[in-house]
Amino acid sequence: MNLEDLVRAALAEDIGSGDITTEACVDPGLFGKAVIRAKANLVVCGHVPAQETFDQVAAQYKACVPDGTCVVPGVVIAEITGPMRSLLSAERVALNFLMRLSGIATHTRACVAAAGSLKVVDTRKTTPLHRSLEKHAVRMGGADNHRFALYDAVLIKENHIMASGGVAPAISRAKAAAGGRFDVQVEVESLAQLKAAIAAGADAVLLDNMDDETLSQAVAINQGRVMLEASGGMDAVRLSRLDGMGLDRVSMGGLIHQARWVDLSMRVVS
Repeated sequence: MNLEDLVRAALAEDIGSGDITTEACVDPGLFGKAVIRAKANLVVCGHVPAQETFDQVAAQYKACVPDGTCVVPGVVIAEITGPMRSLLSAERVALNFLMRLSGIATHTRACVAAAGSLKVVDTRKTTPLHRSLEKHAVRMGGADNHRFALYDAVLIKENHIMASGGVAPAISRAKAAAGGRFDVQVEVESLAQLKAAIAAGADAVLLDNMDDETLSQAVAINQGRVMLEASGGMDAVRLSRLDGMGLDRVSMGGLIHQARWVDLSMRVVS
């Protein structure tokens, strides 16, 4: 679903047959201006869907600070002008996009700061149909994106290994099918599987749900031969411990699914 359709569906969900409160209270010919302010320290994200929301109700949206900007309480992040009925009817949908995406960017920024020199990436654990928006928010928070979807990278997971008969057969089949178009990454759950993946010619290995000691042993076994990514049980405190261990990167589904919405408000000013 493209952004235009997503926003249209969101507006239809909220407005339905009509905004009965606004239609009762507000003159249809009244025009005005509103501002959206931060109510906490946060990283701004979500201007694109917010603008599309107001575009669809014939109001004009102006971003006052770009996505990725750190702001403090009280800072105006956007101004909206147009028919007052449009401003009020689209308010909640636009704020929902901004609060959710700014929350992801804010949480990501904190994780990246804790990780130091360790690269942090996201996963495919995203809200259905919101993946592009949420992965953009991760980038605005200073982290990087892992594969976008199933079609743009090879990642052999535990169920692929089971269905293929083992680590080595799965890697062999994936490399043959990829034909050099994609690197082949495999997820392993033990040091024995790591050794098998390296021997089978994996380009990258994802170390899944290993404790710090086991991750350190994995780095020693690998000796820089393949890209090593750790995942599972990650938070800001642990990221600071892993920095400098020798891992290439850490992937965190929690950048998105553990992020809390931030507080923003829209107020009519004229």
